[in-house]
Amino acid sequence: MSEDRNDKHIGLQRVLMAMGASLKGARYVFIHESAFRQELFLAAIAILCSLFFLNDWFSLIAVMSSWLLVLIVEVLNTAIETIVDRISLERHPLSGAAKDLGSLAVALSLINAFAWSIYAVVL
Repeated sequence: MSEDRNDKHIGLQRVLMAMGASLKGARYVFIHESAFRQELFLAAIAILCSLFFLNDWFSLIAVMSSWLLVLIVEVLNTAIETIVDRISLERHPLSGAAKDLGSLAVALSLINAFAWSIYAVVL
């Protein structure tokens, strides 16, 4: 980090400010992104089923962490889309590529989550 930075918030105050920003982000993504709400619903179902049907801690953690990853990637994809839209709403090949790559990241994380969920059930 740069020594020139003049942080006004340090210690516990900084942590509380960061938590506030995280809560604002959670509210934003929940309100504005139906994909996030759908993935959250799928994650809740998968995790609840895992709690009832899996008796292996490794499988339970694998399912939970893989669905958490889906939500993380969706939040990052939303951030990319928001930044691209903030810069310009005009169509541009690079803007489209950035959004498509974010979408691909979500799709790959979903494949991962479904694979771990199926593996955990079959195991």
